[in-house]
Amino acid sequence: MKMRFADASAGGLPAPPDSRNSEQPTLASGPGGGHLRSVDTRRVMVTGGAGFIGSHLVERLLAAGERVLVVDDVSTGAWANLAGVTAHPALERIESTVSGWSGLEEAVAGAKAVFHLAAAVGVELVVSAPRRTIQTNLRETEAVLDAASVARTPVAFTSTSEVYGKSDKPWFSEEDDLLIGPPTLSRWSYACSKLLDEFLALACHGERGVPVVIARLFNIVGPRQSGRHGMVLPRFIAAAKAGEPLRVFGDGRQTRCLCHVDDCVESLLRLWRCPEAVGQIVNIGHDEEVSILELAEMVVEAAGSASLLERIPYAAAYSQGFQDMPRRRPDLRKLERLTGFRPQANAREVVRRVVAATV
Repeated sequence: MKMRFADASAGGLPAPPDSRNSEQPTLASGPGGGHLRSVDTRRVMVTGGAGFIGSHLVERLLAAGERVLVVDDVSTGAWANLAGVTAHPALERIESTVSGWSGLEEAVAGAKAVFHLAAAVGVELVVSAPRRTIQTNLRETEAVLDAASVARTPVAFTSTSEVYGKSDKPWFSEEDDLLIGPPTLSRWSYACSKLLDEFLALACHGERGVPVVIARLFNIVGPRQSGRHGMVLPRFIAAAKAGEPLRVFGDGRQTRCLCHVDDCVESLLRLWRCPEAVGQIVNIGHDEEVSILELAEMVVEAAGSASLLERIPYAAAYSQGFQDMPRRRPDLRKLERLTGFRPQANAREVVRRVVAATV
């Protein structure tokens, strides 16, 4: 059942502007994609806004004076993530899938922009429910892009570093060839579905004039991230605070680059305001590598815990034949060139801040 949470004074959804044939060459409103303007009272829509990253983005948008409409079925997110802004008069919430909401087309046509974050996420969910993963990611993105095509509403779409697949390059660049594993291994369903979303977004940009930017996210972490779908840092922190062993899968030498959610949101907002980002794919992440073993040790130290580390073979954690990638390191030159920004917090600082924020 769909549930609607709205400020009674809001008067429902705004009528779509008479702009079906107007040009919208940038992701931000205003000439040249300039700063947010209070004279533009259209809402910014955030799909998946009750999720980990989405909730932080919603808070930033509200703080910047934006009116925000969140659409989320809370299948992996939670309204509690927005507890700090629930009573904000500029926030409206719709509890529904994106594709299942009857007001989608009207809302998107009348929106200043759409940040599309709604997706099936988490290694465990992807491995255990590949059909759901594929259908969710394709269906919801198609619904957003079809609705955006009506009035050429700008869309910022979050993709994933998973699309780089099995590449063994030391740095992953947006122009790289992609090497995806076989369909017999369900863990690749997520990468393939998000990659097809990218193709669809760029096709809508090329054929229908929808201003889109695609952000490939690399291991975003921070407060409110849940460990229930396989996210490593919240799981490590929960174990350390409980005095339980930190379970390290494989040999622990695989590396990741951790990016704090605040740096991720800053990057997304800067891309939204950047005219040159339209029609582009851009990596967002930090480029400092840390092994999973090193990460576990950082967590134990930051939490002041006596927990031990426990190595778990992949075969004991996932289905037979599971493939993990030895490294995931983003090339950030494009992000820096377009926005003048690169994520700041290094791994040790990220761990310290997230441990301190975790109850």
